[in-house]
Parts: sequence; structure tokens; C-alpha cells
Amino acid sequence: MDAITRLPVGADITDLADFAASKPTYPEKTVEERRRYRTIWISDVHLGTRGCNADMLIDFLDHVDSDTMYLVGDIIDGWRLKKKFYWPAAHNDIVWRILKRAKRGTRIVYIPGNHDEMFRQFTGLHFGGVHIVRQCVHETADGRRLLILHGDEFDAITLSHRWLAYLGDYAYEFMMALNRWVNAWRRFFNLPYWSLSKHAKHKVKKSVEFISNFEEVVAHAAAQRGVDGVVAGHIHTAETREIAGIAYYNDGDWVEGCTALVEHFDGRMEILHWAEEMAARADAKVETLAAA
Repeated sequence: MDAITRLPVGADITDLADFAASKPTYPEKTVEERRRYRTIWISDVHLGTRGCNADMLIDFLDHVDSDTMYLVGDIIDGWRLKKKFYWPAAHNDIVWRILKRAKRGTRIVYIPGNHDEMFRQFTGLHFGGVHIVRQCVHETADGRRLLILHGDEFDAITLSHRWLAYLGDYAYEFMMALNRWVNAWRRFFNLPYWSLSKHAKHKVKKSVEFISNFEEVVAHAAAQRGVDGVVAGHIHTAETREIAGIAYYNDGDWVEGCTALVEHFDGRMEILHWAEEMAARADAKVETLAAA
């Protein structure tokens, strides 16, 4: 068994620098024109779970670059790994790609969330070119100051009723298992990725209310800090909106929506929906072959 299949959970975090020098199982794609952004935000990858859309995230990382990348929490799912170990080669390859970016000069800032809270003890330290912080402020190209945090600190269930949070985690895992079956069926019929859990979330009134309340609480906290906006993760719902004069951004997740938040070099912010990007690329390839 080679080094890349041995790394993850049980390894000391100080081994990350050596890991970056190893070779990935799935080599980086040769892309003629990788899109470049000033800043990229991703969160809620949940490495160590079957729900993680690792192949889609690998494709994303092979097609985009940035000067700075923020990992806004729940990159690794320590909760799930404590219950049952699951770590395929593709998950190692995601870690390898992130560390390789740091080695190439990308500024990587990691803000651990509640599922990867085991890394919060390393706040203020650098490992393998990754700077670990609890939260920070990012200044955009057009001069706006954005508070960056995971967001679980504003989740009353996570803070006050941890047992309920774990119960919800089991229910969520069941939903994601259904999601995998649905998308296996869709792939068989050459249909694009579609999130059952994301669809259900937007149909359930209580879920919609929770998301709205979370966004308002986070925006209010940002206003109290005197910043212009806030970027969060945690709720697996990508969003850009203004709340009481505060720009609220959520970069979404790589379990349900497969989204990232990016800043262009003029300060403009955009959410990338990578499932749609891959589907459009596949359609364009079919059209090109048909025209040949």
C-alpha cells in the first residue's frame, strides 16, 4: 500500500508537507486554459463520507486557480470517521491538490468547522503551507471587508443540543444514501447530476425558515463587527444576497450542490455551480463530435 492511500485520519498533521510531495492516484488533468480567480471559497466537502462528490471536486480543482483559497470548514468529516472509517483514494487526491496549490504559491487559509473541529487546536499555526485560523477578514479587490467563518457558532442546535445534531447527522446520511442511488440511476441514463437532498430542503418549510434565520443572524454578527459582508458555509446552501446593508455569501458544499464562491479580479463575486459546468462541457463535447 503506497503513501497516498495511508495518509488521512490517524496521521499527524505535521505529515502534510511530506504528503504534498507524493503522487496522486488520479493525475491532474492537462487543461489548456485554467480559469483564474483572485479568490476561491469552498466548504463542507465532508471528506471521509460516501456523500462527498470527490470526482466533481477534483474536476473543479483541475480547472480553476486562484491567488487565495479559503477552506471554510467541514473539509474532513471527523464525526463520520469516528463511527466508520471510509477514505478512498479520491479523497487523498483532493488533499494532495490543495497542498500542491500551497506549494505553487496559492495562499491557503483553513477555517475548521464543527465536523473537523479536531483541527481547531492548531489555530494560528501553518502546516504544509496551510494557515489555520478560527475566522478572519478578507479584503476584496474593490476594497470591501468580508468576515470569513464557518457558521456553526450561530447554530443553536450544534451549540446547545449536540445529541440532536448527531441525530440529524444520521438522518442526513440516510438522505445522502438515497441521493447516491438516485444519481447512479441518472448516470445509467446519461442524465446530469441532480441533488435529491437539495430539492427536499427547498421544499420543506421548516428547513427554509432555518436557512433564512441563519443567514440573518450571521449578517447581523458581521454588522456588529463593522465589516461590509460575510462569507460562511455550514448550511450547505449557496447564496448571495444583501441583508440590512450587509453582503451575505455562502459558498455551499460539495455533497449536495457542488458549488464554490469566487472573487473576480475586479472584486465581483460569483457562485459557480460545478455540476452545471460539467454538464455544459459534456454537451459541448457531444456537439463538437457530432459536427466533425
